[in-house]
Amino acid sequence: MLHRAAYAALGLNWTYDAIDCGVDELSAVLADRVDWVGFSATMPLKHALLDVAVEVRERAVSIGAANTLLAGPDGWIADNTDAYGIAAALTEHEVRPRSVTLLGAGGTAQAALAALRDIGVDECTVLVRNPSRAMALNATAERLGSRLSIDTLADDHPALSADLVASTLPPGAADRCAARMWSAGQAVLDVVYRPWPTALAASASTDGATVISGALMLLHQAAEQVRLMTGRDAPVEAMRIALREAAPNCGV
Repeated sequence: MLHRAAYAALGLNWTYDAIDCGVDELSAVLADRVDWVGFSATMPLKHALLDVAVEVRERAVSIGAANTLLAGPDGWIADNTDAYGIAAALTEHEVRPRSVTLLGAGGTAQAALAALRDIGVDECTVLVRNPSRAMALNATAERLGSRLSIDTLADDHPALSADLVASTLPPGAADRCAARMWSAGQAVLDVVYRPWPTALAASASTDGATVISGALMLLHQAAEQVRLMTGRDAPVEAMRIALREAAPNCGV
């Protein structure tokens, strides 16, 4: 819906369709669509895109994950707009944290580290359900020059008092943190956008914290994809209006 709204606003007779595709099917899906302009990808494909691309742009290399494929003269080019989307969402809410706690260690968490670097934050605490699964995130931090402190996620962990708590966990996984008390000086970003508000977002909002919806990240990362795919500035407000019409309570 976001991409189609953008194409309509730009006067392009383009379409954008959903494809159910796992890692094993990715190569075949791409081979059948060599005339397409580009693709967006969600998990579990964000690492697999790096393997099928003939070129990986610097941002995707540093993050270690991609969410975008673009048609190039010699094949597919992998890029990452998730970091842009997260940074733009934080900037829109004028969130400038001095301390940050990140929940999760997957592909979106890797992009979040790059987004934090973009807004001037080069260290954060990472809380994960299984610290042994944070190897890829550690590698991203090394490439970006960021410093991490990794610990096990607990709903009473003192790091949840950070200026910004950003959850990159899948739906329901951060619900355990909803019972804690938040402060009006905090900001909480939850990349989940359906259902909205999440239990985490509702709890933080009730306590007066600034809450940022995953739909806002989705909007801005899609706008950057539109720019990359069309070569034209994305009509962000037209995309925002379409998103609000489709999901009035999504937080944008």
